[in-house]
Amino acid sequence: MGIVEVKNLCFSYDGENMAVDNISFSVPAGSYTTIVGHNGSGKSTAAKLIAGLLEPKSGEILIDGLKLNETNLQKIRNRIGIVFQNPDNQFIGSTVRDDIAFGLENHCIPQPEMDPLIETYAQKVKMTAYLNSEPTHLSGGQKQRVAIAGVMAMKPKIIIFDEATSMLDPQGKDEIKQVIMELHQESGLTILSITHDIDEVTASDYVLAMDEGHIAMTGTPEEIFRDEEKLRKIKLDIPFSLKLQEELRRQGVRVDRTITMEGLVEELCRLHSKM
Repeated sequence: MGIVEVKNLCFSYDGENMAVDNISFSVPAGSYTTIVGHNGSGKSTAAKLIAGLLEPKSGEILIDGLKLNETNLQKIRNRIGIVFQNPDNQFIGSTVRDDIAFGLENHCIPQPEMDPLIETYAQKVKMTAYLNSEPTHLSGGQKQRVAIAGVMAMKPKIIIFDEATSMLDPQGKDEIKQVIMELHQESGLTILSITHDIDEVTASDYVLAMDEGHIAMTGTPEEIFRDEEKLRKIKLDIPFSLKLQEELRRQGVRVDRTITMEGLVEELCRLHSKM
């Protein structure tokens, strides 16, 4: 059984049109899973249902073996952290240190234990030098780093990133995607990332592609991107690396298929070494 189990989940905002329509899936513990889809596909609604921010019309959600209901809601929220789309909406404190401390204070962590935690998690997201800075002086990417540190300090088992890079500039996006990868590799946390960034999907372990409230495709990134025709039908693109490989083949350069830019660079270096 996965750390997140979703069974026959349904939800509607207006009581008629289903934003999430009878979906079922499992998220393995310790995995980096992405839910991808076009705007209005239901992916962010699914994330909010899993986090207990919305109440389903029907179906069942289990988090770490606990059924998501009113009785277990607080226990489950202690297991889940969520980083939202707009970093400006997540700041509470007047400094970075205060903001990371906010969740710890709500959990009644004693001050002598709090300070080392703040330092530890600020260091993990490379924000130690900004602990006494005002949030308004930070870039979008730095703000999201602080939000991640605040979530990590509460030691959840699962972190949900709900379109956490969509409002950032290209540099900020790259920064946060790198932080997510490092979290996954170093901490063993379960990462559930809601995204429309196809290039982020290539770095994940497992993918759920949603369309019109349904799960249209599931599998590894390699499996998902193999069916380019179906991706286009559900209004999703292919990674830039695959587009570049198509152009290279048209130009007579025979490269082995790879879904990541890193893999493509390695393939081109291999070909160059043979010349």
